[in-house]
Amino acid sequence: MVNFFKRLLSKSSNGLGLEIAPERLNLVQLKPQGPTYELETYATVEVPEGVVEEGLIADPPEMALLIQDLLAENNIKSKRVATAVPAREGVIRIIPVPKELNEAEMREYMNQEAGLYLPFPREEADVDYQKLGEFMDEDGIEKVQVLLVATRKEVTDTYISTFQEAGLGIDILEISSFALLRTIREQLLQLPPEEAIVLTDIQFDSTEIAIVVDGIPQFSRTIPIGTLQVQSALAQAMNLPPSRNTDMLQGMTIPANPTESTGSGTMGGGGNPGTEAIVKVFSELGDELRRSIDFYVNQSEGLEVSQVMLAGPGAAIGGLDEFFNQRLSLLCTVVDPVENLSLEVEEERIPLVERPGLGVVLGLAMREAK
Repeated sequence: MVNFFKRLLSKSSNGLGLEIAPERLNLVQLKPQGPTYELETYATVEVPEGVVEEGLIADPPEMALLIQDLLAENNIKSKRVATAVPAREGVIRIIPVPKELNEAEMREYMNQEAGLYLPFPREEADVDYQKLGEFMDEDGIEKVQVLLVATRKEVTDTYISTFQEAGLGIDILEISSFALLRTIREQLLQLPPEEAIVLTDIQFDSTEIAIVVDGIPQFSRTIPIGTLQVQSALAQAMNLPPSRNTDMLQGMTIPANPTESTGSGTMGGGGNPGTEAIVKVFSELGDELRRSIDFYVNQSEGLEVSQVMLAGPGAAIGGLDEFFNQRLSLLCTVVDPVENLSLEVEEERIPLVERPGLGVVLGLAMREAK
């Protein structure tokens, strides 16, 4: 077994965090400063169309060049990096395992059992695991909950070869949702164990949902709605040419209580076609969120969803938290990982509208900070 997800929740050696997103390449270096961190480097560059498709690296040589240029422009000397594969490419399961197994027996047991939980052949997977808490099953047998994490070898091999071509070695390759969770750890610790939160990462071309209990994702789902779909709907409604640039969304505000009507009627925002288009897309996303929540609650006994946390570039759209609050009848908040980590950063360096989209890269940098 090859451990590409080792030490899921721990810190590692000195290095940097680098996030590959479909539209941007984000880089962060953090320096420990007592119980918090100091931001040493933050840099971001646009990723051309076609280099990343459906969340995966489609043009490794071009991506390697982008990484090399970004490192050179920011005078980065480190040769070690933490990075992440998209949550949609990860398999996360919690497996009950006999408590009496030693480490060697545990490795063999997980190697044998992993194939039962994967949607692809075991020989095509990279797998890692971590022990969680102990519990007593319904037959009175002591067991250990084990977190199983896996992805396809094809994916990890592409990341490894791309970074090697860029002159970097990968210390940590993990699932993006774990990096994001790391930045809200303190908030999660304040919740009682019977409460779940819905971590909603609104990315460029999709939204990743993770229903989290006790800091561990229990249910995950990818919805093909992101800022690109919002931007496309807005451009069509306003008779603008199609564009991958979603910056204009950051200055917009969505109404909290849009009034839907049928036919040619308006949909809030005083009949503004751009607002109507945005409302329609986010209404569809809200419906998918509700279906996911209902599915999870119906499958779980004694657990309830207490709130929705919005992250990712799409969370920067004004009023989105209140919109989902009204639509889902749940507390909805926007994640600010910069504030969560108590980073002292001028707004000119990282504008407020960019902060919700930096959870993954900041979480990766935390893994690398001593």
